Amino acid sequence: MRNAELVDDLGEPVPIEGPPRRVVSLVPSLTEAVEVSAPGRLIGATDYCTHPADLDVERVGGSKYPKLDRVLALEPDLVLANSEENRPEDVETLRANGIPVFVMAAAESVPAALGSLRRIFGQVYGIDEPEWLDTADELWREVEPVRYRAVIPVWRKPWIVLGRDTFAGDVLRRVGIENVYSGHSERYPRPSLEELQKTGADLVVLPDEPYEFTQDDGPGFFPEMRPVLVSGRYLTWYGPSLVDAYAALRESVR
Repeated sequence: MRNAELVDDLGEPVPIEGPPRRVVSLVPSLTEAVEVSAPGRLIGATDYCTHPADLDVERVGGSKYPKLDRVLALEPDLVLANSEENRPEDVETLRANGIPVFVMAAAESVPAALGSLRRIFGQVYGIDEPEWLDTADELWREVEPVRYRAVIPVWRKPWIVLGRDTFAGDVLRRVGIENVYSGHSERYPRPSLEELQKTGADLVVLPDEPYEFTQDDGPGFFPEMRPVLVSGRYLTWYGPSLVDAYAALRESVR
């Protein structure tokens, strides 16, 4: 039966005919989440969808600039996208060609991300909630007291840092790290290096993606802060990696 009432996180209709069997994911963390939870239904993913490691599907370019001709050639019955990672014009092009697209909202917290995933599994895929999601929900439920204040760069040239209402910022806050830019008006501010150095932060948290920071970047650019190198996947991906991320991130900052 046609699920005419299904809408995505942005309130847009997703006209699918029952649970999808031919899915293209344009979001690396969604790729991992759905393939682990409902294996065998993905037929396409981006070049940056590195997990699961043995994923063998057609590659359709990057998240920001997917090769839409490849997506259309696969004739998917659903495309998974994200409001922050994917361009609205690409989503509209796919819909104009008759492809249903479910757009997940850019999650501002761990609970928000898990809530969107629950909708995808229950309302889109029609499957029971996976065990890893229950485990992640339990692990990340509490918010630890603030132990450190941190600057969290995600890019260089120019410097871009985490600001307000970001998933990664909430992840760190739950393990006791407060983002010094959490009250900024922008989600991804672009302060100067001089401004960053004067924040008085205890830590500089350096992920290895999307920009690959290294152990030299901490002392080189932030000599007054303790550098903490973390996995970008653990910091920014919502999915099964959240289970391992909890212990790994807490250990990284000790």
